[in-house]
Amino acid sequence: MNKTNKANKQMIYGLHTVIEAIQSGKEFERIYVQKGEKGPLFNELTALIKENRLPVHQVPVHKLNRLTRGNHQGAVAFLSLIPNVSIGEIITRTFETGQDPKILVLDGVTDVRNFGALSRSALAFGFHAVVVPHKGSALIHQDAVKASAGALMKLPVSKVAHLGSSLREMKAFGLSVLGITEKASDSIRSLQVTGPIALVLGNEETGIQSSNISLCDETYRIEISEEIDSLNVSVAGAVAMYQASL
Repeated sequence: MNKTNKANKQMIYGLHTVIEAIQSGKEFERIYVQKGEKGPLFNELTALIKENRLPVHQVPVHKLNRLTRGNHQGAVAFLSLIPNVSIGEIITRTFETGQDPKILVLDGVTDVRNFGALSRSALAFGFHAVVVPHKGSALIHQDAVKASAGALMKLPVSKVAHLGSSLREMKAFGLSVLGITEKASDSIRSLQVTGPIALVLGNEETGIQSSNISLCDETYRIEISEEIDSLNVSVAGAVAMYQASL
């Protein structure tokens, strides 16, 4: 049985439905397939996902059952609400307008409201795009668009397979990679942007991955009162983007 969830038109499920969506050129936010599943149709789906380099997660069946009560046949997918734009295209297009690119990079921000609020701040402070990894980040669905107050319909988003590789690509384009982390010794007050940058924020609990911190050209901390342990990532991001816009 092939169905689309009427309550969420972004979600589709069933092997035939997902295969047909790929073949028709739909863009995907995320595809979930049942771990260990086999069979001709499943093999066809797997081959199409690999051929088109689509974002796929292999998950146990109970994960799929939580996503939908329908007959998913081992496959549930979320269609993209917004187009995925390559980071190279974004940077090149920005340089061509005579501007220095400012890119917000979110390393594992999983809360939809934080993602939406950060996107809204990025648009407000003149950033040109948001970069997120396919895996380990918030789904870009209607709640994210709502939390962004519509900013996600205006701000390009680049969803990448490997964040480290994308940071290296940005550095090759001449962008300085700046990380915001509590572990930094330099204060955000000393941040002065004089050229193209990629500003990196980390996961709500664990921060920026150590492998990505090592790719940062500079890191900064936001000084706060000793009465508070830390700032919410969306607040920290707004502070950092404001400083970077001065």
